[in-house]
Amino acid sequence: MTSIAVIGAGITGVTTAYALVKQGFTVTLLDRQRYPAMDTSFANGGQLSACNAEVWNNTSTVMKGIKWMFKKDAPLLVNPSPSWHKYTWMGEFLRNIRNYEHNTIETTKLAIAAREHLFQWAEDENIDFDLEKRGILHVYQSKAGFESGVKVSELLAKGGLERRTVTPEEIRQIEPTLVGQFYGGFFTPSDASGDIHKFTRGLADACKRLGVKFTMDVEVESITPLPRGHQIRYRSKLDSSPNSAEQLDVDAIVICAGVGSRKLAAMVGDHINIYPVKGYSITVNLNDEISQNAAPWVSLLDEEAKIVTSRLGATRLRVAGTAEYNGENKNIRADRIAPLTEWTRRNFNQAATDNVVPWAGLRPMMPDMMPRVQAGKREGIFYNTGHGHLGWTLSAATAQTIAYTIRTALPVTADA
Repeated sequence: MTSIAVIGAGITGVTTAYALVKQGFTVTLLDRQRYPAMDTSFANGGQLSACNAEVWNNTSTVMKGIKWMFKKDAPLLVNPSPSWHKYTWMGEFLRNIRNYEHNTIETTKLAIAAREHLFQWAEDENIDFDLEKRGILHVYQSKAGFESGVKVSELLAKGGLERRTVTPEEIRQIEPTLVGQFYGGFFTPSDASGDIHKFTRGLADACKRLGVKFTMDVEVESITPLPRGHQIRYRSKLDSSPNSAEQLDVDAIVICAGVGSRKLAAMVGDHINIYPVKGYSITVNLNDEISQNAAPWVSLLDEEAKIVTSRLGATRLRVAGTAEYNGENKNIRADRIAPLTEWTRRNFNQAATDNVVPWAGLRPMMPDMMPRVQAGKREGIFYNTGHGHLGWTLSAATAQTIAYTIRTALPVTADA
């Protein structure tokens, strides 16, 4: 059978493996972690949010970033220390401001298309991932912020998304537990939320049932072209002996390795300019009835605070936000976690925050904020990576796209 190696067992890698095995390919999935979904797909904000499809390449984001640069608890933080990769990436980011409207519209279309596949796969494979189809409520404290949101809504509408304006009174009706003061907002009834880790692990189990081979806890050392296909040389992280490296010969490779994709792409002569943008989350454990009743069920997005929430079952609330340009660094900083806890206390003051689990992950950001779903320079090399802050939202659609691309370029063949 035609063989494919997928490198990366996060949400994009697992959805890609699933889409490929359903097409009839023989699939091997490799990852540096011991289990699937242990990096950026572990504890994100939980939103399946077409309403958050606006790309970041606009002048207002740049001006806010400059203002926030030296404020430790700012939603956006840039480490000013010299880094060629960081500053060249930022230069390319600025050049893509001219593509802001087009890329926002295209991302919206992709996010809407992804829902159909993701929900269907969860139903087909009986995956419980704390799915809540209650919509997403986008709130603003200021008139200026709200008016900028009106312009975003116009772009989302061009991409096919229905997002309606709501008053402060309607905000209270949609989510009665929210106690903050807001100028207005927007509600997207078709959006949803869920636990990315539970979904990814559930779909990984489905992949195993369908015959996908998982090769975990390994580091890829090299990718070498063969007369037909490619050879991946990898080494177990548990065995550092000189002769411990193993080899896998396959017809094609799909690189879905998040922030690691840039290094892997360089091995095969491609430039995939991903920069790791750190995000933080807290999981608030709602251990008593008062806290459970005081926490929101509708998923929220506070635009000015750059904070999102998702209810994960009866006993957990996920609160996430911030963007930190600080290299491949997953250190959890107390001064970046504190704003998430304080925001929860202010807006849901009856919910206890004495049992909060912090987390940090690295979003794989392309300078234009658009994922790379494409063939590489070498025959048999493909990419499904660089999804930035919307990997969870876009994953099912990009997986279907790359599976179709591969099927077109490399038809399935049976064993001789």
